[in-house]
Amino acid sequence: MRLLPLLLTLSLSLPVVAGEIDRPAAVQALQMPDTLLIDVRSSEEFAEGSIPGAINIEESALAGSIAEVAPDKDATVVLYCRTGRRSSVAQDELQALGYRNVINGGGYEELLPLLPLD
Repeated sequence: MRLLPLLLTLSLSLPVVAGEIDRPAAVQALQMPDTLLIDVRSSEEFAEGSIPGAINIEESALAGSIAEVAPDKDATVVLYCRTGRRSSVAQDELQALGYRNVINGGGYEELLPLLPLD
């Protein structure tokens, strides 16, 4: 009987498993003209700097707003945030909603230097 509380405590201390960061796939996808780039950071973070062409939709609002910007669930969507954690959660959310081509680009500061910006 003591095993159940121990297992519950252990499971609560494990990190949440979410989508893997794939910067090379993100960079490749962003070379295509129809790829949608979404910054899932807060509006304050977005105002401090963002990747040109990105749309800011906070991770907490993404599920309720994605259909407005990406009605086609086959559209390629690249997500990024500050470290990759929120974009991982957002990737899982979009995949659960039926989006089939969602890429986690990871953190803003790591992704930006890899992009050929004009």
